[in-house]
Amino acid sequence: MSFAVVLMAYGSPDRLEDVPAYYADIRGGRPIAPERLEELVERYRALGIEDSNPLNEITEATRARLEQELGAPVFTGMRHWTPRIAEAAEQAVATGADLVVGLVLAPHWSAMSIGAYRRQLEEALAGRAELAFVERWGAEPGFVELLGRRIVAQSNYLSSHVVFTAHSLPERILAEGDPYRDELLETSRLVAEEAGVAEWSFSFQSASPTGEPWLGPDIVAHLDELAGRGVGNVLVCPVGFVSDHLEIRWDLDTVAAERARELGLELRRIELPNADPAFVRMLAGLIRRAAAVPSAR
Repeated sequence: MSFAVVLMAYGSPDRLEDVPAYYADIRGGRPIAPERLEELVERYRALGIEDSNPLNEITEATRARLEQELGAPVFTGMRHWTPRIAEAAEQAVATGADLVVGLVLAPHWSAMSIGAYRRQLEEALAGRAELAFVERWGAEPGFVELLGRRIVAQSNYLSSHVVFTAHSLPERILAEGDPYRDELLETSRLVAEEAGVAEWSFSFQSASPTGEPWLGPDIVAHLDELAGRGVGNVLVCPVGFVSDHLEIRWDLDTVAAERARELGLELRRIELPNADPAFVRMLAGLIRRAAAVPSAR
């Protein structure tokens, strides 16, 4: 059975001038507050993104290396930018593959996030090929080991309080029985054990101002709490992220870092997997297993 891969990610604008269209896509027809749009534009501008976006280059490098590792076609599909998931699905079907493997560059399942990617891919395939979808991989040994090594690579990690982070989602997912938070805490526990971390905690980041409660505590508030307890050295390990995109470079490297300086905290973070060969090999292993056992459509 031949297979092709649709590698999915949230998406990011290619140029600064693309930000309004990108934000409109995220909003999905809902009203856009001008101040929110300007805030997003300024964040990308502050990160030096004008005529090209190095954040998208990371995804492309991951795709290219994964294709080489697998010896099978891999197509990128973005949820909120180009190339779209539907475009990637068309390319996968056009190869004549009997099976399409879908994998999102996010390790933990939530119906609101990973579930949305799956629905888009299913609709795009429309039964024209068998689908094997990798729903979660936050406890995958290769992923846990990689993050553990990144923590140990920090020279004074044993004296640091490690804070694991992930993108927040609306609190209502808990009432719906969504496993997202539990999966994040399990990955954090496994990585802490792998690295021999004695003191760790978990916080969320990057909540959106939608007017409803989001999962917390937020990283900035959590830094306040840690400083109040006398913690002076914090190492951040973003277990919910795999590349250096806006939520890392702005929310952690800019906003959280500024708050840490105000509090007198030493704040560092691990290097993310990005397109690291070990990370790509781990993804390839997930895909090979999925290709051997297709999931129900």
